Amino acid sequence: MTPGLLILAQESTVVPSELGRMVVNAISLGAIYAVLALGFVIIFKATQVLNFAHGALSAMGAFLIAYFAAIINVPGRWMEGSPEWLQWSLSVVFALVVAAAIGMALERMFLRPMVGEALFVLAIVTLGIDIIVRAITNDFIGLTPRPMGDPFGLKIVGLGCENGGFIGNADLIELCSVRVPWTTVFQISLTVILVVAVAMFFRSRTGIAMRATAWDQEVARAQGISVGRIFATSWAIGAVLAAIGGLFISLFPRRPSGVDSFTAFFAFRAFPAIILGGLDSVLGAIVGGFAIGFAESAASSYLTFDWLGTGFGGVVPYIVMLLVLLIRPYGLFGTEEIRRV
Repeated sequence: MTPGLLILAQESTVVPSELGRMVVNAISLGAIYAVLALGFVIIFKATQVLNFAHGALSAMGAFLIAYFAAIINVPGRWMEGSPEWLQWSLSVVFALVVAAAIGMALERMFLRPMVGEALFVLAIVTLGIDIIVRAITNDFIGLTPRPMGDPFGLKIVGLGCENGGFIGNADLIELCSVRVPWTTVFQISLTVILVVAVAMFFRSRTGIAMRATAWDQEVARAQGISVGRIFATSWAIGAVLAAIGGLFISLFPRRPSGVDSFTAFFAFRAFPAIILGGLDSVLGAIVGGFAIGFAESAASSYLTFDWLGTGFGGVVPYIVMLLVLLIRPYGLFGTEEIRRV
């Protein structure tokens, strides 16, 4: 049997759990949405700008990871004999550094000169950035998906197995009721690390300066804070998180063939999570991401009646978003704005 390839044995007495499959898919989706929402929120929190280029940054970052890890194999080509996971991890780091630099460059070229203009105008500028970056990225990707070169492949770990425990051997995976891709384990682990890192960042000097800038730019300037540097930092962090979200999208089982032109559009599916949690809430990005992930996965698994069609699961997050906008427009954890006339 090909390593990592799941083949269900006819003689197996273990029936795959529909609930377990739904939960695994929900966790995977939740991790993707949470990371994407986190990057969006950090940019909005610092600049008050709705970044419609987040999907394009996600696709660009995923392509950069594929480029360093699979196309030119840097730095793996100089590390013969070292573990595959180490080579791939360093390639990802290289790609994230480049993504951060591009994010800062985009902010400096297109948004910095627009400081002081209406927020609506800045949002339209990000829409233009999205079109430009997405067109260039899709041109580099081409017509065929670009593999990510990750060490996980199609590997799966089994839970609820006949032996009462778990199995990591692909040849015996059919003996388990719940099958968890290693990519999902990687996604949730990295998401936890990112959440902790962002929480620690906002306790640092730069993080406090970013929070002050988000509260009032003029007061922040009066206190000696470089608002331009804060804007650039937020776009660098946002681009890195978007790239990681693009990586999650482009791995098995979501997109086993790798990054393609669909990646940018998939990233926009995180928008309901942002609205649910609140545009300026880091905690809301996490809660909203996993809540929407579970809602979409549950709808896809259980709301499959003929009259609903097969694509209803993808509609549920937007129904949730509309309900939240009607009941609580600023989200579950967003800052409520009170205007007095």
